Amino acid sequence: MKVLIPIDGERISPVLDSARCFVLVDARPDGPQFRRQVRIADVDPVDKAKRIVELDASVLICGAVSWSLEAMLASAGMRVIPNTCGLLDEVVNAFYSGYLTEQAFLMPGCPGRQHRQRHRRGKRWRNRW
Repeated sequence: MKVLIPIDGERISPVLDSARCFVLVDARPDGPQFRRQVRIADVDPVDKAKRIVELDASVLICGAVSWSLEAMLASAGMRVIPNTCGLLDEVVNAFYSGYLTEQAFLMPGCPGRQHRQRHRRGKRWRNRW
């Protein structure tokens, strides 16, 4: 399973929309993890989403992400795990071990790993966690 993670140094990038450096991780049950660093310089959310999808990862682990970019990636079939923070190695190990759901990897101020839904109230849209 291929996992794509935006990075800033040795940590998960705090905002996917502005991230330019990514690590593509491919862990196989019979062997070690393979990592490849990828640069995506696209600023436009549509172009960034296209480039991310072209990398053929099935999961994206990231920090904060805009609603529009998350929706584009999800509609392309990618599983997006937002609001994640921490050191790259620790997050990768936690994901492949099944422990990424722990509070230690949740960005400060985030209520949990619930999916965002849009609700219409009157004439205004708002995010609901």
